[in-house]
Amino acid sequence: MNKLVAIVSAAFALAVPGARLADAWQPVASPLMTPWGEKLTPQDAWTEYPRPRMVRERWRNLNGLWEYAITPDSATSAGPWAGRILVPFAIEAPLSGVGRDLGPKEALWYRRSFDLDAAPAGRLLLHFEAVDHGADVWVNGTRAGDHVGGTLAFSFDITPLVKAGSNEVVVKVVDRTNARYSYQLVGKQALNPKGIFYHRCSGIWQTVWMEEVPENHLRGLEVSTTLDGRVDVRPDIVGTGEIRTRLLLGGRLVAEGGETLTVASPRPWTPDEPTLYDLEVELRDARGGVLDRVTSYVGIREVGRVKDADGHWRLTLNGEEVFHLGPLDQGWWPDGLLTPPSDEAMLFDLQFLKQAGFNMVRKHIKVEPRRYYYHCDRLGMLVWQDQVSGGPNPKWHWLDPERNKEPNRPAPSDPKDADWPDEAHAYWMGGLRGMIDQLGSHPCIVMWTPFNEAWGQHRTMEVGEWVTGYDPSRLVNIASGGNFFPVGHVADMHSYPHPVFPFHIPDYADFVKVVGEFGGHGWKVPGHVMDEKADYFVYGGMPRDKDEFQGRYDESIRLLGQLRGQGVAAGVYTQTTDVESEINGLLTYDRKVIKIPAASLKKMHGEAGLLR
Repeated sequence: MNKLVAIVSAAFALAVPGARLADAWQPVASPLMTPWGEKLTPQDAWTEYPRPRMVRERWRNLNGLWEYAITPDSATSAGPWAGRILVPFAIEAPLSGVGRDLGPKEALWYRRSFDLDAAPAGRLLLHFEAVDHGADVWVNGTRAGDHVGGTLAFSFDITPLVKAGSNEVVVKVVDRTNARYSYQLVGKQALNPKGIFYHRCSGIWQTVWMEEVPENHLRGLEVSTTLDGRVDVRPDIVGTGEIRTRLLLGGRLVAEGGETLTVASPRPWTPDEPTLYDLEVELRDARGGVLDRVTSYVGIREVGRVKDADGHWRLTLNGEEVFHLGPLDQGWWPDGLLTPPSDEAMLFDLQFLKQAGFNMVRKHIKVEPRRYYYHCDRLGMLVWQDQVSGGPNPKWHWLDPERNKEPNRPAPSDPKDADWPDEAHAYWMGGLRGMIDQLGSHPCIVMWTPFNEAWGQHRTMEVGEWVTGYDPSRLVNIASGGNFFPVGHVADMHSYPHPVFPFHIPDYADFVKVVGEFGGHGWKVPGHVMDEKADYFVYGGMPRDKDEFQGRYDESIRLLGQLRGQGVAAGVYTQTTDVESEINGLLTYDRKVIKIPAASLKKMHGEAGLLR
């Protein structure tokens, strides 16, 4: 497997192997389970449509119980099948029903069958929303293709490989998380998890599905908008045809045309009023006949920055200044690890954050299922999206020169890049570009963050210039937390436990000043941690009681309000939930205890002047 595939494309109703298999499945015993994981069955494992930005009515979900086997990574076949695994949960996750770590020199194999009433009339596409990390796929014994990269969707045209009746899919996965000399992008995954790094995930961890499409069809849609009501729809067409488009609001037609639409008196998308227009797209032949049809949606908004009366750069949405307040969000679950136990569970986190008065979330070192961004679009949640990290790091150059006086720190004016070979850089860039392509039409995403705390940071100026040119519609935070290079739009300070910013440094004058991480105040809730006897990770030491914990949060928010007055434009609190050995969440890891009520959080945010 040596190529990066980042193709997106949907599906019908499936022959799941009989009830006997469902009866045999059960999650692996775990210290913590979420309410959604506790009631999960193989029949309801991620049944929702996985690609809300380009919907076809007929699709087929392949989640559920598959056979699995583990072999040396050099094996060319699975050998005896070991049992059943629940897709789409990584083999390490309790909800997979297996709960076994996959080693860097092992391969994980999957197999399942599906029935077709007849051979496809058009093209049959097999989709994988995400497989960590390298996947080879066979259909009926013939190789369908391969893919490298653990976070992005990919698909294969399996039309010539299938037949009427029973068909078989086999998948081989290898995952070299933390392997020596590996540049694999892993994010927060670790072979030996501790502190701020978590249990690794291997194999299929998002939805697998199929759809039948016409010979001439739409493979993708890229949508962009401007505040004056212009909507540009750029189709990725397989074969020939031209598109006709219709835009509706509340069922009423507001514009129609081709690749460019104009909405009179547009209603902009904002966190307070996340207006979404319905988009209908038809692919037509030269005589006007409909070849293919999909539905989507559009949020009309513009992202920018502006200097205020005091000369400070501020973040804007639709030309209006907006202070971004949100949590660092890891997106991890005790029962599903990288995979939320359900769509409902994923939505629970976002609804809590909205109720607490947050208008933004920093999605940290993870690309979520596409439905996550759909929920952010419809709820009105701004998203800062991190690139998934991996590979060797340079020394971390703090944003504040006083920190650089510590032993072995570089000089304040001399940040460094890691030295990456061309092949590894091309792989990293493939992941970055694939992420932007896959998520770029979501109105909720307002900022890209290529690097965090110097993790895998390399060729920074080249990367920053590329991203700002490739997607000029969003802001770029080139290096969250330090190792700052003068490219992009943001200077980002990490400060624990309370927020600060080095305003006195002239290097940051031309950049939006943000506190990209602060807080991390911990509070252990007995009965809701992975190990009652563990030495848990917090910032600033463990508070004496819950009142002190809440007081520390209140103090951090009050200080952030002061920083806003001095020129800081955004703050990111660590973090939404506890995660494994971290207990610094606003929610416990199992989501069963809210440590500070949403109404109390919103009140503190308002009193600090962060909601206006």
